[in-house]
Amino acid sequence: MEVDFWDVPEDAQRHMRQLSELRDEVGFWRDLSRRAVDANELAALAGLEGDDAVLADVAAEADEIARTLDQAEFQLLLPNKHDRANAILAIHAGAGGTEAQDWASMLQRMYLRWIERRGFKGEIMDMLPGDEAGIKRVMISVEGKYAYGYLQSEKGVHRLVRISPFDAAKRRHTSFVLVEVWPDLEEDIEIDIKPEDIRMEVYRASSAGGQHMQKNSTAVRLIHIPTGLIATCENERSQAQNREYAMKILRARLYEAEKAKQDEEQSRLKGEHVDAGWGNQIRSYVLHPYNMVKDLRTDYETGNTAAVLDGDLDAFIEAYLKWAMGST
Repeated sequence: MEVDFWDVPEDAQRHMRQLSELRDEVGFWRDLSRRAVDANELAALAGLEGDDAVLADVAAEADEIARTLDQAEFQLLLPNKHDRANAILAIHAGAGGTEAQDWASMLQRMYLRWIERRGFKGEIMDMLPGDEAGIKRVMISVEGKYAYGYLQSEKGVHRLVRISPFDAAKRRHTSFVLVEVWPDLEEDIEIDIKPEDIRMEVYRASSAGGQHMQKNSTAVRLIHIPTGLIATCENERSQAQNREYAMKILRARLYEAEKAKQDEEQSRLKGEHVDAGWGNQIRSYVLHPYNMVKDLRTDYETGNTAAVLDGDLDAFIEAYLKWAMGST
C-alpha cells in the first residue's frame, strides 16, 4: 500500500470497498469448490459402506451446491461495469389521474417487496402523493449487490388492465406508469459535474396531499445548464439533505443520458432502428377479464398475478437478462 493512500479518504474507502468485493468473490468460489470436493469424497465413502443416510445428506448438499452455482451463473449475465452498483428506482404515474396514481403505488409496493425478498435495503428518497389516492411519483434508493444489474430489466412503461375500484360503474380501465432505473454512481471522475453548470432553486415543499406547506424553503431543484436535465427532492426536512439526494439523482440522469447516446451511436453504426424515448411499453399486467402478466420483450408470462404484484419478479428479470444477452 502506497504511503499517500489515505491522503484522499473518499478514494481510499472506494478502493477498500472494491478490494473487499474481490476478496468476497474469490472466497465464494473457493468455498463452493471445497464443498463440491468434500461432497464427492463423502459420497464415495458412503457408497463403499452402503450408508443410505449419509448418501441422502450428500444428495441434499449437491442440490444446494447446484442452486448456488445456478445463481452465480445468473450473475454472469451482468457483465457491465455498473451492474454491481446500487440503484435509483423512479416510478411516475402516467395520464389517468387517480387510476394511474393508484397503479403507481401498486408498483411501489411490488418493488419494495422484491427489495425485501432479495435482502436489499430500500429507502424512499422523494415522493409526491396522489391527489386522492396512490402516488404521482416516487424515487427509491436500492442498496444491494447487483441492484442495478437486476433492476435495469424494469425500465419502461408498465400497463395495467383491471376493473377500476374508483369507477362506480365497475368499468374496465387501462393505466400506464413509467419506471426509470439508474446506477447509483460513486462520486468519482466518471461523471464530471462542474459547479458553474448547476443552478439550484429552493422552494417550500408540500406535505402529503398538498394541503399544507412547510414554513421554510427546504425543497431543492437542480438544473444542469448544458443539458437541461432537472433533479428535484423535497422529501427531507433539511435543505442540505435534499440537495445531496437531488445531486445523486442528477448524476444518475447524466450517466443514463450519456449511455443512451453511446447505445444509439452503436446501433446506428450497426444499421439498427433506434428509439431513444422512454415510451416503450415493456410489460402488461391484466387483472380482468383474465389474470396474466406478460413481458412484451421476452414473451415470458405467468397467470399468478398476485405473486408478481407481491414482488415475485426474479423469473421476469432472468428472462430479460438472457434475452438482452442474446440480442447484443
